[in-house]
This record gives sequence, structure tokens and C-alpha cells, in this order.
Amino acid sequence: MPYAIAEALPLADQTTRPMLEVIADYLAGREMLLVRDTCEHLVEECREVAATLLSVAPALRILTTSRRPLRLPAEEVLGLDPLPVPGADAGEAADALVLLVDRAAQAVPGFAVTDANRAELAALCRRLEGLPLALELAAARLREFPVAELNQRLEDRYATLGDTEDADLDADPPWHQALRTAIGWSHQLCTPAERLLWARLSVFAGTFDTEAARRVGADELVSGEQVPGLLHALVEKSILIWEPTGAGERYRMLDTIREYGTHWLRGLGEEETLRRRHRDYYLALARRGDAAWIGPHQFAWYDRMTAEYDNLRAALEYCLTEREGHVALEMTGVLWFFWQECGFVKEGRHYLDQALAADTAPSPARVKALYACGLLLLYLGDLPALEERAAECAALAADFGGTERTYAASTDLRVSALRGDLEQTVAQAEALLTPDWREQPLTLIPLAALVLLTHSLVAAGRFEEAVVRLDELSAAGERSGERSMCAWSDFVRAQAELALGRFPEAHEHARAALLVKHRLRDGVGTAHALESLARSATATGRSRDAAWLLGLAAQLWETLGQPQAGIPAMVAAHQVCVRQTREALGQGAYERAFNAGHSIDPNTGVAHLLAPAAAPPTQPGVHHGPSTASESVPAERLFSASTPRTAGAARPGPGGGPGQGRYAATAHRRQR
Repeated sequence: MPYAIAEALPLADQTTRPMLEVIADYLAGREMLLVRDTCEHLVEECREVAATLLSVAPALRILTTSRRPLRLPAEEVLGLDPLPVPGADAGEAADALVLLVDRAAQAVPGFAVTDANRAELAALCRRLEGLPLALELAAARLREFPVAELNQRLEDRYATLGDTEDADLDADPPWHQALRTAIGWSHQLCTPAERLLWARLSVFAGTFDTEAARRVGADELVSGEQVPGLLHALVEKSILIWEPTGAGERYRMLDTIREYGTHWLRGLGEEETLRRRHRDYYLALARRGDAAWIGPHQFAWYDRMTAEYDNLRAALEYCLTEREGHVALEMTGVLWFFWQECGFVKEGRHYLDQALAADTAPSPARVKALYACGLLLLYLGDLPALEERAAECAALAADFGGTERTYAASTDLRVSALRGDLEQTVAQAEALLTPDWREQPLTLIPLAALVLLTHSLVAAGRFEEAVVRLDELSAAGERSGERSMCAWSDFVRAQAELALGRFPEAHEHARAALLVKHRLRDGVGTAHALESLARSATATGRSRDAAWLLGLAAQLWETLGQPQAGIPAMVAAHQVCVRQTREALGQGAYERAFNAGHSIDPNTGVAHLLAPAAAPPTQPGVHHGPSTASESVPAERLFSASTPRTAGAARPGPGGGPGQGRYAATAHRRQR
């Protein structure tokens, strides 16, 4: 290395002194920048040379590129992420697209971005994750394949981006001539234990934490005590990306790195074993979430499970292909809380339908999966499907124990609620509320029964009975720290207060429900709360606000299922609100305000509603303030977070703000 530096300076010396000493003397009085590129295979040598030169040349600066740091005291490390890639709309000129197009124009004279190829080019950038080397290799392949075909061929990116015969591709160092060789270079720099853990961690999708890596990746060859140190080493060698979060440290691999690890895992004959370990770990996590959801830590469980979203999907896909026992049915069933409460209703139905179709044998796991499916079908307002699942659940449950029969009775209750049969709903809900339910460990079934019972009582005009039962629900929530079902209690209270003409109280209860449901990204609960706020606004003369709120709610309903979940009482209330609001504003003003709410980002719109003393955000040409000067309730009181709330309302807790989760409506389109 000292001779390479001397040649670059250039520096000639005819003495017999060590070359490093000669260079040190030469640099001692000079101000200079020394650039050393691609040093990861010579870290020890680079460290020694840098330490010597910096000790004698105070004005010297050294810039080093490397896949791992030198570990010098004076070293400042700047991590270089992949280039930014275009979003799904492909309209932005992201750096990855700029590089790809520039190199493509060199390989294919006259190449340019057009409306016809823009989306495919953007998809190519996303698929290659903004890695400059991969983009350059892909650009060289555009001489052979159209963009769309190249995208398809990237199912095997290592074969497609192998050695290229393009003489214009300046591959320096030479191992950058092919993607597999470039990643293989990093593989060679790892220790045997690091290589083995790299291969094993390739079964993870998305991010993972240290405990998951230990539980899945450790055994007699790699001990659990070694895993934290190996993770740190793989981060230093640019194999893993470290992502600190509020809930602790997490790690992830780029897909390019993961696929290389998968290739080695398959070669070791460990792929099936590791995928089973991965499945078992996430099945155990889902079971713990099922047991703990009705309790004080719902927000923490929401954050944990949404962080594991990609891994849960990978585990479910493995369950559905491997079909060992009733594991797919069990996993989809115990994840009911994730599907229903965390905003993944449609995806949950997809996986439940697949699991139920793949495993048709009678079993307790099938009964629970049918019950979980019923939860989602009520949310989606799909009465025919709910009736079908409820009938099968009841028939199967008759052959099993009391738990399965309770699941069946609870599913039948949802059928009655969705049909709008108020009397039957009240009777079935009362039957589920056994005399000792308050003394038993709290579960979803009695809480949901109380919600559907009180909703039916309010719809039937039996307000005093509803309030008594709502107080029971609120008291149970207070004792357990449960938040989600208590938010439904606030929603039902809002309906009662609206019917009784107590509009400020109705607004506050609807707002309390919105706070929790938005935090959990429960799209159905959020949309119902927005509808209640719209009804409150209409009743107090704020018709423009009501139209805006109806537009915001419509965004969610359009991507969830039936508007108002198809519940007859809610559909009727919505129609009355729309009619009254349109009559108060006139058709043109109503449409302008509605469209403004319909076009705003849902998270932005709800965040404005939850901000203290906030009204819906304005857009040019659209007024969203109080509709008339003679409103019965001041707008600032209706939108204020500090308005006193009556007993039994859900209280905002830590982390109860808008957060960074996702609606079911936007779960897929906002992924990386």
C-alpha cells in the first residue's frame, strides 16, 4: 500500500528507508486530501497507514470508501444509503432514475424517458432498490431487452445482471462486472459465523429485532450469545441495515443481499428448517398477541405487530404452502386482532379464505378461523358471506366444547346485527353476557356483545337501558386498560347523545373514538367516528364542515367494503345527514366541500381534526368554517381537545396521536 500511495503522489525515493516513512516526511508539511477507494479487503493495512500518516501530517485529510469502517479514533463514518427511487406514481425525477437513464443513454443511443416507459423504468429502480451498481448493470442490459422484459427477467436478478459483454461498462474494481460477483466479494470478507447467520437471516422479510434473529438463527453452530455481536459485524460490513426505533433496534436486508443469502441457505440444505423456525416464532408471537390484546398494552401490540407485518405475511405464505397440521388455520385465526383492529381487514379475509379452503377437516382451529372471518365480514358489510360462515361455524361448533360454541353464538350475533334485526341482536347479546362475565378474564366476546347490544338499544330508542350497559362497558375498559372496544363505546354514546340533542357531548365522544381508532389505524372505526362528527356538525349548523367530514369518511369507505359497513341504522343516519347537509348548503357548495374532504390525505385530515381547537383544513376557494353566524354551539368548543367529557369516554393515552401506522385503505399502496 505505501508504494501505491507513493506512485499516486507521485513520489520517487532512492534511499533504503521504509516507503511509509518517506511518505510521512513528504506529507508532514503539506495540506492534502488523500482518497482511497474500495478498502474493505485491506482494513488492517489501511488503518495502520492512516494512523501513521495522520500522526505526522496534521493538515492531511483522508477520504476512504469501504464496506466496513477502519475503527480509528479520528474516523468519522458517513453511511451511504442506496439512491432514492421514484414513488409509485413515477412522476418524480429521483436520483436512481436519473442514473439509470443516463447509463441507458450511453448503452442505447437515443434512449430517453417517455410516457410509455416511465412507469417501467420507475419499477426497475424500485426493484433494484436504488443500488448504483445494479442500476448500471441493468442499463447495460437495455441494449438486449426492452424495459418491461428486463423487469420480468429480474425475478432472478443475479442471472440477469451477470457478466456483460458491454465494453463501455467501466467496472473498476473488476468484481463489479457482475452483481453476483460484487455481493460475493462482501461474502468473502465475512467470517464463517457471519456468513452462516447472513444465510439464516435471509428467511426474514422486512425488518427484525435481535430476539427474533436469536430465536430463528441460533443453534449449536451459532450460539444465542454470539448473535448480537454478529449482527453488529454484519452492519459494519454493510450486509445489514440498522434501524433504531422507539421500540428498540431493528435490522433489515436489501432484497439483493437477501437473495444471495437465500442461495447459500439452500446450498447448505437448511432452507426448510429455517423457514419452519421462522414460522414457529411468528406463530408464537401471534398467540401472545391474541392472549394480550384485550388489555392495557394495545398500542404497544399494534406497534409490534405492524413492525412485523412483512414477516407475518411470509410466515402465513409458508403455512399455506407447507400445510402441516392445522397451522395455517390457527395462525390466521389467532391474528384476528391484527386483521380487525389494526387496519388489515381485506388482507385478513384473503388469508382466512385461503386457509379455510386449504384445510377443510373439522377442528377447533377451523371454528376459530370461521369466527375470525365473521369479525371481518361484519366490518366489510358482506351479509351473504357472513351468513354462510356463521352457519358452518354453528354446525362445526356443536361437535366441540363450550369455547367453540361461544364463537358460533358470537358469529350469529353479528349476522343479526348486520341484518338490522334489533330485537334479535339484543336477545343474542344478552345471552352471551353470562352472569359471571365480569369476574372472568376479559375477552373480546363480552365486550363486542355489549357494543352490539348498546348500538341496538340506541337504534331502538331505548336510551336509558343503553346508557346503563355503556357504563358497564366503560367500567370494564377502565379496569383492564382496554382501549379499542371502549372507543366503540364512545362511538355508541355519540349516537345516543345525537338522538337526545346533546350535540357538544356527542362531538366529544365521537372525537374520543376517532383518537383511538386512528391510532390503531382501524379504518372502519375511523370512518364511523367521522360520520358521527359530520352528524354533529350538521346538527349545529356547520354544514360545510359536515360535507367535508363526509368526503373524508367516503375515502375510507371506498376502500374498505360497504359504506357504513352496511349496518341499516348507520346507513339511514348517513342518508339523513347527507340530505340535511345538501339542503343547507345547496348542491354546488356541498360538492365543493365534500370534494375537498375527499381529496385530502386521510392522515392529514384526521390529524387536523385531532389537533386542539382545529377545524378541517381549508383548500383554495373552499370555506370550511362555521356555516352561519347563528350556530347553536361555537366551533372552537366543538373542535377543542379540552372540552370536558362525560363519564365513560375513552381517554387519550401515551402515543394516542395520529402516529405513523396505516389505514387498511392504504396498507398496500404505501409499502416500500
